[in-house]
Amino acid sequence: MSTQQRLKKLQILRIRRINVIRAIKDILFITLGVAAAAFGLKGFLLPNQFLDGGVMGISLLVNVISGIDLSVLVILINLPFVIIAYTQISKLFAFKTLVAIALLALVLAVVEFPTITEDKLLISVFGGFFLGVGIGLSIRGGSVIDGTEVLAIYSSRKTTLTVGDIILVLNIFIFSLAAYILNIETALYAILTYLVASKTVDFVVHGIEEYTSVMIVSQNSAEIKEAIITRLGRGVTILKGKSGYGKNGHQEKEIDVIFSVITRLELQRLKTEITKIDPDAFVVENSVNDIKGGMIKKRPFQEM
Repeated sequence: MSTQQRLKKLQILRIRRINVIRAIKDILFITLGVAAAAFGLKGFLLPNQFLDGGVMGISLLVNVISGIDLSVLVILINLPFVIIAYTQISKLFAFKTLVAIALLALVLAVVEFPTITEDKLLISVFGGFFLGVGIGLSIRGGSVIDGTEVLAIYSSRKTTLTVGDIILVLNIFIFSLAAYILNIETALYAILTYLVASKTVDFVVHGIEEYTSVMIVSQNSAEIKEAIITRLGRGVTILKGKSGYGKNGHQEKEIDVIFSVITRLELQRLKTEITKIDPDAFVVENSVNDIKGGMIKKRPFQEM
């Protein structure tokens, strides 16, 4: 076997190892996320008829009004957003989301949790906290258990509203409906639950926003650029730079710097692709509230 063949074989083995490690991490994050969300729902919110925002809030509201089992509602109400995710984000993300939602519904249906407290303030705070932990961990695992973000990202591409505007409008509608059908006090506690959950999600996923700008410095910039375009379906900008001082000392040579903007749901996948090509690449991430223009929509030939 030639040296080139051995290097190629080692590269294939390294890529497989990275994929396996990523898959194990995703499974762990999604499993822990489902467990935390189920505990928040059945241990705090559901027994006391409390609500949250987003798609989960709609499910809880329908459950309170109709008495339909929450495990059924979680699947039915989230299913359209899984379809949107399939067409607008990626097939792999949609599959992970479907698995996470189905697992959450299964846990809600078969696992019994004790009712932790009947104090309304504690229910709102800790119910929102555990639900937020669950949603955040599921995002870290490359999926979601609440379709709000998928809907917001899709709608922002079709309208002039930002992602934040869409989430805000949706939650105002949910809380207003709760105030009208149930009572104002329940709606106010639902707002508190939502605020705690949303801040917890931001904390768990390290505060990344809907969009993240990424700058990549690597000796293998051409390969990384190709991976971003063909595997993630995202646009890139190549900036001309000059190396200065790094771990190899002072160097004076031209280098291509890659700049791209992706959604936070794709960030972990991008890191995995970069690691496959150059584990020593220098990557800088910056939170972006919203973007306009450029190639925001994914290319149609994206891979799973």
